[in-house]
Amino acid sequence: MRLTDFEVMVFDCYGTLIDWESGIFNALKPLADRSEKKLTRDQILEVFGRHESPQQKETPKALYAEILRKVYDRIAKEWRLEVDPQEREHFGVSVKNWPPFSDSIEALRYFGRYYKLAILSNIDRGEFEFSRAKLGADFDCVITAQDVGSYKPAPKNFTYMINAIGKLGFEKSSILHVAESLYHDHVPANAAGLASAWIHRRHNQEGFGAIHVPATEATYDFRFISLAAMVECHQQLMSST
Repeated sequence: MRLTDFEVMVFDCYGTLIDWESGIFNALKPLADRSEKKLTRDQILEVFGRHESPQQKETPKALYAEILRKVYDRIAKEWRLEVDPQEREHFGVSVKNWPPFSDSIEALRYFGRYYKLAILSNIDRGEFEFSRAKLGADFDCVITAQDVGSYKPAPKNFTYMINAIGKLGFEKSSILHVAESLYHDHVPANAAGLASAWIHRRHNQEGFGAIHVPATEATYDFRFISLAAMVECHQQLMSST
């Protein structure tokens, strides 16, 4: 199997294209600073990862800003801290401040020359527009949790995406799902019968960071430590043909 075997790349956004860990950490730091726990960056992210997915399952139709507000509440309760309304709202609307990874814009520009580009993301339409503007890409299809009424790793998010790509004239076998999260993306992609590429952003760090720990081991067809490395692989394939 080679990257050139596909016609559509479906990207996860947060953690893959957008540096959500930096965004989450910066927005949670005021709450963490009020704690006496002296938590490291990864420990703060791990608390987020432990609370985000259960909240999404509990309120699958909530917009993502509300998910973040509820996650703030859960973390404040765990740390036995009072909720600060201003901190809570700052965290809830923080997606607009989350930066793209340094290689995301150029990678999307490059892959857009060879593939249809799509997004499958745990976000809502309004919040995604902040990230779309930062990425500067024209996506052929955008699917959010708001569209589906559930959050990944729910199987129906992937069924919805496969059907949407099918309406553009492409079979499931032509899709490559590109994502960082084993839990949110690769495990359900495996179940859906999709080929996938793991963008292992945390390759030089321990643990899962802001991602919920997967209960099931995931497989993937490609592994790259960055989108830049994935572009380089594709360029080598193109130069050899």
